[in-house]
Amino acid sequence: MDIADINELWDRVTGTQPEPELWLIVGTAVVALVAVVPYGVWRWSRNTITIAHEGGHGLVALLTGRRLQGIRLHSDTSGLTVSRGKPTGIGMILTAAAGYTAPSLLGLAGAALLSAGRITALLWGATALLLALLVMVRNAYGVLTVLVTSAAFLLVSWLTEPDVQAAFAYLVVWFLLLGGVRPVFELQAKRRRGQAGDSDADQLSRLTSVPPLMWLLLFHAVALTSLTGGGRWLLAL
Repeated sequence: MDIADINELWDRVTGTQPEPELWLIVGTAVVALVAVVPYGVWRWSRNTITIAHEGGHGLVALLTGRRLQGIRLHSDTSGLTVSRGKPTGIGMILTAAAGYTAPSLLGLAGAALLSAGRITALLWGATALLLALLVMVRNAYGVLTVLVTSAAFLLVSWLTEPDVQAAFAYLVVWFLLLGGVRPVFELQAKRRRGQAGDSDADQLSRLTSVPPLMWLLLFHAVALTSLTGGGRWLLAL
């Protein structure tokens, strides 16, 4: 690849693309909603939210100076991120808080990119994040899940027409925004039944002496605010 090819590739990634028709934007929102609401579909699609959840833990752990040791993704859509460092303090707090907020915040960032016409940048950026995450996954199911997701982004980015790329990008962002809401309600229900004593909210409570309910409210606020703001950007309201 010579300099001209590199410049062309860079222009493609950093350039803007036309905004799709409103019917496509609304249609992808409906498809994303179908992927989130029915339990039979959600039990499979939730794997993508788990990737974002654990990836959020891992990214913030690295950004706060902790040593990321590995990420595991399980077939029951649970996950585990292990990092080393000081067991208390702001780094640990931010790392613990990043999981439930990551899908929604990623969706919000994606909505900002799409509202600016950066469809290609979103697809390539997501692919880069997934490949970086793949390096840290430590179990076979997790590797398979991230590989399949990365392959979907690569294939769409390289082999499809702009309209297909736009539809895929909007579907992914809607799914992150909508899919970021449901896990918080699920966590709330589990805690009410006494089934989530070591959840992120409980860990944060032990780290900060702030009641788990307050952390749940924060998770709800981030998810619902991101959905509202991101949805307005996507629909250009």
